[in-house]
Parts: sequence; C-alpha cells; structure tokens
Amino acid sequence: MTRRFSFTALILSLVLTCSASFAETVIKISHQGPANSEVNIQHYFVKEFTDRVTAKTNGSVTFEIYPDEQLGSEEQRMELMMRSGLNQPVADISSFNALGTVLPELYTSAIPFMFNSYKAAHIFFDTSEYMTKLKDLFRERTGCVMLEVVEEGGFLAFTNSKREIHSPKDFAGLKFRGMDEGQIAIFQAFGATGTPIPWGELYMALKTGVVDGQMNPAFYILLGSLPEVQKYMTLANIQYSDQFLIINGDLFSSLTLDERLAIIEAGKEANALTRERIEAQDSEQVEECRKKGMEVYAPNAEEMDEFRTIGQPGYIEWLKKRIEDPQWLDMALRDSGKANAEAR
Repeated sequence: MTRRFSFTALILSLVLTCSASFAETVIKISHQGPANSEVNIQHYFVKEFTDRVTAKTNGSVTFEIYPDEQLGSEEQRMELMMRSGLNQPVADISSFNALGTVLPELYTSAIPFMFNSYKAAHIFFDTSEYMTKLKDLFRERTGCVMLEVVEEGGFLAFTNSKREIHSPKDFAGLKFRGMDEGQIAIFQAFGATGTPIPWGELYMALKTGVVDGQMNPAFYILLGSLPEVQKYMTLANIQYSDQFLIINGDLFSSLTLDERLAIIEAGKEANALTRERIEAQDSEQVEECRKKGMEVYAPNAEEMDEFRTIGQPGYIEWLKKRIEDPQWLDMALRDSGKANAEAR
C-alpha cells in the first residue's frame, strides 16, 4: 500500500514538473562586453531586467544571457531577431549601429547637443509622441518590439591622442572612429575625417594610429582601456548615450498578458536603476580617466555654443539625406524642446 502511494505520488510529481517545464519560456538575450556588472553597465541592466522578469512571472519566463557578442555582431543579431520565430526566441541590447540599418529614422533622436540634461533626455525617450510613433514604426517594419531605451553611460565626450580640443577648429586634420554614419557626419562637420570601426577593434585602431580619436561616455572609455591610447578628453556632452532593449515580436505576442506586462515593468525598473547608477558614477569615472593620465577639459558656455552651431546643422543635413519623411526630424526637435523646457 505504501509503495503504491509512493509510486502514484512520484508519477503525479513528474507530470506536474513536466507541465511546468513545458509552460516555461526561455529567451536568449545578448549584449556587448563582459558578463561583469561591476565594469559593464549593459550586463548590469540585463541582470537586473532578467532577474525581475523571472521573479514577476514566477519562473514562467526566464533568460539565458549571451555576453561578448556570443550570438554574433550587432548586425547579425538584428538579422537573427527579425527572422527568429518561436523555435528560437531572442532578445537583444542593440545600438544605433544595428537599429539604424532597419530604422534610419532613429538617428533623429541623436541630434548632437539636443538635450540640456539627463532629466530632459529621460522625458523625451520615456514619454514623447516621437518615441511612441517610432516604436510603432519599428514594430511595423521589423516585426520586433522596442521595449526600453536604456541609458548606457551618460553623455558622450571627445577623446584623441594628438591635442586638446576646445573648439571645432581643433578637429582639423584629425581622424576619428565613428560608431555609425551619424557620428561620422558630426566629425566631418567639424573638419575631421571619420571611419566606422567596431567596438572590439577600437583599442588597436587607436594604438596603431588608424584613427586618432573617438567619442564615448567616460564609462566606455574606461571599459575599453582607452586612457592607455588616448591623451585628451573634452566633456562636450555631444549626444545622450543610449541603447535599445528589443525582443522578437512573435515571441512577445505569444506570451500571456501578465507575462508581457511583467517584461515591460521589469525593463522600466531595471532602466531606472541603471540611470541612477550611471549618473551617480559619471563624475567619478571622469576623474578616474584623469587619474589614468588623460587631460580633461570642460568647454565653457561660449565654446559649447560654437560646437552646437557648427555640429548640429552638419548632422541635420546628413539626416535629411538619410530619411525620406521630414516629420521625424521635426518631431524630434519639437519634442526635445518640450522636454528641455519641462526639465528646467
């Protein structure tokens, strides 16, 4: 009798375990850089996000994290995202470099010197009509869902190995790495040349003189050990540094309403924590760059106006050649102006 009860209990346990297993959705999520939350803010965000989804869904949705571009380059991961179905569920932390190939309208959110503060950038990316319509266009064009605009290191700074940069004229004759065509357009507006170089190749390109400089937030400058190959740093607050949490649309639609809401909430919570950490550490990271031998310069108001006056029109002219519908440029400038006013 005891054995029969134990056998029945065992069968019931196996059935329940198998049912729970079949109900679980395991999602592959990829990002750049090492699986170290202390040095890589992308991994910090991904860990906070995925842990929260698991908790909020009681384990019905879990993630496998693939750092260091283990699922391929950004462009390859974007292609995987667009073609993967329910048999290969995928999510990703993507940059402008990847999304810009399928959504060039996104570049209108990266007009240089567009935001006066972190708060203004948050208002724009979280609540603007521009972002709502852009997310809809992204879903329509790719079948993927843009869940969150993830802060990844604060505002960008210029660095180079040749000389201090106090104004646009100091760029003459320099060669810069551009993360994407938009950044290259900025350097060209300032009189420098620009060339696209993947993040993984940047250190050697700077060390060997393929390029003289680049632009990134202090966080990435430290992450890439760039103080070893860069001497000068200019805190010009060029662009707000962000990436994008995206997920395969078929996969997202297949989840229950509660699971979808849990993923959305987890993304917002993880991004809020990431923003707090980045903004609290930004000045410390700039100081760390200084300690590692970089000469750090902060332009005054007059110099910033000069950067804006020359850099912004040059980028906008490039944008006009890249996007067909001018409404995206108009909306971005309108909504960023509203955000700056609201953030005062």
